[in-house]
Amino acid sequence: MASSAEIVRFYREHLPGAKIEGDFLLAPCPFCAPRNGDKRGTIAVDISPESFFMGYFRCSLRCTPGGFPIYFGNIMGIEPKRIPGLDPDREPYVRDLTYPTKNLNAEIKKFISYMDDPQYAYFDNFGVSQKVVDEMKIGYNGRYLVYPYFLEDGNCYAARCVLPGKEQDSFWHGDESFFEGEFRTYNVREIERCEGGALFLVEGEDNLLTIKELGYPCIAVPSASDLEVLTGERLAFVKHIFVVTCNAPEARLSARAFGAKLGFKVRLLKWPSHLKRGYCLRHLSEEKGAGFGDAVASMLKRAKSFSPFSSPEKEERGFIELLQRQRGKALVGLPTGFQKMDLALGGIRGINIMGGPPKAGKSCFFMQLSTEMARKKIPVIYYDFENGRQKIYTRTLCRLSRLSERQIREEDLHEEASRRLQQAHAEFRHMLFYFRVVTDRKLSPDIMRRQIDFLQNETRRDDTLVVLDSLHKLPFKDLSERRTGIDAWLRQMEAIRDEQNVSFLVISELARGPEGSYSSKPDLGSFKESGDIEYSADNAMILLPDWDILDPISTEQRKTTLWMVASRENSPGKIAEYALEYPFWGFKEL
Repeated sequence: MASSAEIVRFYREHLPGAKIEGDFLLAPCPFCAPRNGDKRGTIAVDISPESFFMGYFRCSLRCTPGGFPIYFGNIMGIEPKRIPGLDPDREPYVRDLTYPTKNLNAEIKKFISYMDDPQYAYFDNFGVSQKVVDEMKIGYNGRYLVYPYFLEDGNCYAARCVLPGKEQDSFWHGDESFFEGEFRTYNVREIERCEGGALFLVEGEDNLLTIKELGYPCIAVPSASDLEVLTGERLAFVKHIFVVTCNAPEARLSARAFGAKLGFKVRLLKWPSHLKRGYCLRHLSEEKGAGFGDAVASMLKRAKSFSPFSSPEKEERGFIELLQRQRGKALVGLPTGFQKMDLALGGIRGINIMGGPPKAGKSCFFMQLSTEMARKKIPVIYYDFENGRQKIYTRTLCRLSRLSERQIREEDLHEEASRRLQQAHAEFRHMLFYFRVVTDRKLSPDIMRRQIDFLQNETRRDDTLVVLDSLHKLPFKDLSERRTGIDAWLRQMEAIRDEQNVSFLVISELARGPEGSYSSKPDLGSFKESGDIEYSADNAMILLPDWDILDPISTEQRKTTLWMVASRENSPGKIAEYALEYPFWGFKEL
């Protein structure tokens, strides 16, 4: 990158009689060919070190298009190694194209000859002079203004014809193969002239003319949706691109997509929110008149380089808001209703994966945790591939009413049991607004995201609990690729956790030991196909029964121990013991 001192020295060396006035270097234009004693124009070079257009030259008589030092050196025939900022080994952009022999050059000259006072008056209404209109070779066909799209070879093969004041009434004229794609760039030769410098990229030819009137280099596309035709390779040697679209949400989205594609060299100029839809540079020029240049300069100062990151201000604001929401809370995460578990985990947050042998009560444990949270108006989505919707609802009603499934089905309950059942029904009914069960075996991460968005919007909460029962029964494209499928789902969970403020409760199967039994000593390696579990889980837990799961009618209290085997923030070890309250399908912390 050439320094400002090098650029000033370069121009002074090749512009005899140059002098500095303010932020400009002025000299007689070396490109003017005066006739009949006319004076040469004055070439002005922007030499302000703070300017994005530092090094840009232009002639006061517009005898030749303006450009930056590399273009100046090329048309002056200066040796490449003496041109500041030029890499002689660069690979210039070249279209893979054979130009046709037939062009519109003669027709364009004819259309230019039809230009008269009414047409020039149209441009004058928004501050564009006849000099700029003539420089851009704009013509008139008797009804439509004709904007020629000259290509790099200096010829025109297509032109856009627009009814003055009604841009929606337009059509293309010329060779149809030049109507679409990469050819929908107006004033495309400006790109080469701006190598090593900056230019404007605007929506609509008339908006380009307002920028050219100010003396800035500019290219245009017919509409914001055409921004996609400009590739990074095409604009590789331009350092700064100022994008100005019309004031419309669709145009802003197109501009942002373009910025995401080209990166930091793109600077988006934004319109104030109070302006009407469709407001553009032409309207600003009509409104500001002589103050249009100052208005554009002000927009330039506010323009920031396109960033894929959130602004520091937004990051700080979001963090402070999070701290404010957490202030006064005993738990950082979501409360489980179990005191010892909340103390050990600080509440449920992040990805919590729990394993256990078959029939240890994993599903029942998570049913209790999730429904208790839903009763506290925390949105819950329960993805079930194990038990079925009715079993989840029935066991929840049993636990809330303290009645067995057989008692719930009885027709004649005694008064106290009937009262408890009615009260449980009322609680269950209100809970269902926050508790949604999904059994769709075609579940995908995108579907999950949309369902989370819907429930957060429906409940007006920005936090959500997602239960997955179980990890190994999630839908995979190919059952033979279950291991990689589980890892892919875990990656998606990490993204959803961070982007949508979601906490996960995930049930995982355990791997059998060498003798075909499950280990009584909990450790991280116990998880079945545990490839990424040890890395993705914020908390990895194992639920181990201390009773004989093959003795369902045991009269002894059924104790189950919950172990923390790995955690990002908490110490591993025993969390708590729980007693199964059968036949009410609940657990009691001991």
